[in-house]
Amino acid sequence: MLGMAGRLAGAAAAITLLVATVGLAPAPSVAAKAATTLASHRAVYDLKLLRTRGARGLQSVRGRILYDFSGNSCEGYVLQFRQVSELDSGAGKVALSDLRASTWEEGAAKDFRFSSQNYINQKIADRVDGRAQRRNGKVAVGLTKPKPATFDLDSDIVFPTEHMRRVIKAARAGKTMLEFPVYDGSENGERVYDTLTVIGREIGPEEAAVGDATEGERALAGLKRWPVTISYFDRTAKGGGEQTPVYSISFQMYENGVSRALTLDYGDFAVSGTMSLLEMKPSRPCP
Repeated sequence: MLGMAGRLAGAAAAITLLVATVGLAPAPSVAAKAATTLASHRAVYDLKLLRTRGARGLQSVRGRILYDFSGNSCEGYVLQFRQVSELDSGAGKVALSDLRASTWEEGAAKDFRFSSQNYINQKIADRVDGRAQRRNGKVAVGLTKPKPATFDLDSDIVFPTEHMRRVIKAARAGKTMLEFPVYDGSENGERVYDTLTVIGREIGPEEAAVGDATEGERALAGLKRWPVTISYFDRTAKGGGEQTPVYSISFQMYENGVSRALTLDYGDFAVSGTMSLLEMKPSRPCP
């Protein structure tokens, strides 16, 4: 049960960055800025068990994701995030996972700061604080927690915000698949994931979203969206044959970075996330 709670909290780190879809160019054109403008907003997702597999499956999952996203390409993007999940396996066995995280990413995706605390049954299970910077042809990572450490990652490593920017760009270009190694500072701060992103058919503005807080939202009117699934694979896994993802996240992605209709699939169980609140905030443009 604690293992399930740990996986649920671990994958939540990726969700914190679904809305951080920032352009890479240090000085983009006016048209490029318009194309990658992100909506500052607060959102709440209500979580529940979607399906379970195996004889020792969960009886229920309930919880909530809360996040507050703001910023611009000049000052960078700030995300305050929390996910609380209660997992019930029956016979009175209940685990409570509480992940709290904050991130900041520089507008050109050269600097990424992250901090997270994960509680299991109200006791601290792990804590990560660190910073990753692109320099000298590598990605230099420095951790202060769980213990001081420094190491370099290959230059092809992509930060999650950069990854998502590429997803939007690919979706607009009609592409359906992307593959990148991603570093997001999750778990112990030393994990790198290989990712496979699959982009579905464009959903035009005429197909209105219904059944959640995006319904009737004026800020989303006229925007395209795409169904996206991102699968995360353990880059250190050995052996041949087809590799099974550690987890995958599916959602509908709007052009302005708002995401709805979440599904978190951990293999032996899956959780849905329905947006119950969406508050659009004023976006401050670059000077």
